[in-house]
Amino acid sequence: MSRQASKDTAAELAVRRLLHAAGLRYRVEFPVPGMPRRRIDVAFTSVKVAVLIDGCFWHGCPEHATQPKANAEWWRQKLDRNMARDRETTEHLEAQGWVVLRFWEHVPAGEVATTVRATVDGERLKRIAPKHGLRKSGQATDE
Repeated sequence: MSRQASKDTAAELAVRRLLHAAGLRYRVEFPVPGMPRRRIDVAFTSVKVAVLIDGCFWHGCPEHATQPKANAEWWRQKLDRNMARDRETTEHLEAQGWVVLRFWEHVPAGEVATTVRATVDGERLKRIAPKHGLRKSGQATDE
């Protein structure tokens, strides 16, 4: 297990490259506020968008997860704890006002990057619109 990458996985790097090329700037391995030893893979702190890219084996992908035969009970408990921790982290971040985007590692990087960019752009618009008298469509109000 110690040889398994826990950060900078191929899926994460591919998504980060696309986000950076699109002009988005973000924090990597950002600590989850109020939860020691937990990290956000890609964080847009100014708009509170957290992007987590989960490995199929470690996080229990319904399509690709496998069950080890050796020491099966120990592995089942380990993977169940991982999934419970994922839910707890998501709930904690959402309670703190973050938008949490979780993706499986098998989702194409381009698809992930498109969703992330749309979400970040939407959150930025929500934050600046009231300050500038804008409606959701981006039009100024006549009032």
